[in-house]
Amino acid sequence: MESHKVVWGIIGCGDVTEKKSGPALNLVDNSRLMAVMRRDAAKAADYAERHQVPLWYSQAEDLLDNSDINAIYIATPPSSHLGYALAALRKGKHVYVEKPVTLNSLEAESLLEEVRARGGKLVVAHYRRALPLFLKVKELIDQSAIGELRTVQLRLWQSRTPDLVTQRAGDWRTDPSISGGGYFFDLAPHQLDLMLYLFGMPVSYDGFSLIQGEKIAVADQTTGIILFENQLVFQGSWCFNVAKENQVDRCEIIGSLGRITFSIFGNTVAVHTKSEEKEFTFDHPENIQLPMISRTVKYFTGTGPNPSPIEEALVLMKIIDNFSAIRS
Repeated sequence: MESHKVVWGIIGCGDVTEKKSGPALNLVDNSRLMAVMRRDAAKAADYAERHQVPLWYSQAEDLLDNSDINAIYIATPPSSHLGYALAALRKGKHVYVEKPVTLNSLEAESLLEEVRARGGKLVVAHYRRALPLFLKVKELIDQSAIGELRTVQLRLWQSRTPDLVTQRAGDWRTDPSISGGGYFFDLAPHQLDLMLYLFGMPVSYDGFSLIQGEKIAVADQTTGIILFENQLVFQGSWCFNVAKENQVDRCEIIGSLGRITFSIFGNTVAVHTKSEEKEFTFDHPENIQLPMISRTVKYFTGTGPNPSPIEEALVLMKIIDNFSAIRS
């Protein structure tokens, strides 16, 4: 199904859609937000009123039955991504789905099969791919600014109440039946997807997770290694049990002539070589998913490629499954 205009419905108009993504649906050419859905009818109605959205629903089926809507943005927690995505594809709708795309790789495989069977269009919201900061990192790599690539070292260490996550009582991120498996499942997809975007497909990967804390149901430490086709070695460390003063978000790409350093959740990238030291600072868009949504609309309208396909998200979920295997 091709259309000159993408008419959106949001399933799950929660926090992530308030500023990061929802308003962007009306800021992109050939794109309009028509309806939102949330099981709490009062909250759905409130969102629609505050964001000037014409329609709201408390049942996903009612939104999916609206024939004027041709694209669905799934912004619920991961446990319901697969069900909603399958339902939307079977209604002939385009799909934009939050990360992680599913709870695990088996679900991702099911989603890929449905996309292929239906000839549908689905984009995963790995929006950092489209941000100027990471486009700059890719440009530096492609220009061989640090020579031949050798290794990538990534650390994301946070406390038990990470500064990178809005904390609430009963946070779904620490319920594995809803999130898949703790803060690693919430934050690492951004990082690992960028590694695939920057360096291509892996040759092999291996890792493990630990539950170091008492009375917790999800891993709080994860370690993983990826070997890429160009013999680049990635080593990642995720720890969600350090003291606040030891929190770190750092990625370092080492080459034969220097290194590139940046934070996945920051706004600067630095290049260090013998001949020069450069730092680039970027102001992220107010609606941070705007660049990815713009690319998604072009894909849905047949004027651009898929900016984040399910095939690559499946590889990502296989890596996450591997890294999250808990050792006792």
